[in-house]
Amino acid sequence: MIGGAFGIHEAVLKRSNLQWSLSKLVFPHQLVRLILAEQVYRACTILKNEKYHHQ
Repeated sequence: MIGGAFGIHEAVLKRSNLQWSLSKLVFPHQLVRLILAEQVYRACTILKNEKYHHQ
């Protein structure tokens, strides 16, 4: 779930098993999707010991 500019309602946070924050900054939803996709890709390439960005 991606929260809005004011975050996620406390009741939802209490029910969650995991909370992950990209930043204390506020990003548009489209940009969050892009950042998340890039981070998952980066993690996968590192776990496979593949080259990633100037390595």
